[in-house]
Order: sequence, then structure tokens, then C-alpha cells
Amino acid sequence: MGKVIGLGGLFLKSPDPDALRAWYSRVLGLAFDDWGGLVFLPQDAANHPGAGTVFSPFAQSSEYFAPSTKEFMFNLMVDDLESVLARCAAEGVEPVKTFPAEANGLFAHIMDPEGRKIELWQPKPMA
Repeated sequence: MGKVIGLGGLFLKSPDPDALRAWYSRVLGLAFDDWGGLVFLPQDAANHPGAGTVFSPFAQSSEYFAPSTKEFMFNLMVDDLESVLARCAAEGVEPVKTFPAEANGLFAHIMDPEGRKIELWQPKPMA
């Protein structure tokens, strides 16, 4: 029997995809290919023990996505949260929330220019 083995992509609509790509490139350092997207290679995550992809429906009443009013948020794994947040700050993007170190690693939330919440996660090896 077949089974899902992971998240194959994240696709979203934007009123201005070029501007959104430029923001993600400037603020988070993402390098988009000519076709308009990018591929996160599995070996990059595999080099960071504890990294993985989570799929988790939340209750409609959850406040976890706030201040976003979008139906979803996404998590981007990072190799050095402090450096990524410094890059964000240099572009005028401050976290809307930071968290104390947790068993799964370090987390911070930022907002993209279209109101989507992004969870940044520096994984920690799983116990």
C-alpha cells in the first residue's frame, strides 16, 4: 500500500509574485531559480539532526497563527536562527514572537509582506 513520504512542495498565490520572491530573497536569503521557485535539497536538512517536516491541522479557533489572518502558516528550517534574524532585522523585519530554547530547538515567528506568518526553526537533535 502506498503512503505519503513527505511534503513535496509549498505553493501559494500572490498578487505580486516577483515582489514576494524579492522579499524572500532579501530577507531570508532564498535563491530562486529562473522558473520562479527553488528546491530545498533533502541532504541539507539531513545534515541537521532533528530536522523534519511536520503536518499538523490546527483548530479554526487557534490563535497560534496570529497576527496573521491567513488559513495557514509555514515553518522554514534554518541552520543558524540568530544569523537569520540578524539578516531579517537588517531588512527591517523584526520577529513577532521569539521562544525560549525548546527540546526541538530554537523558534521565532516573522511575517511576510502579504501577512503570512513564518515560523523559523533551528532544529535540535531529537532525544
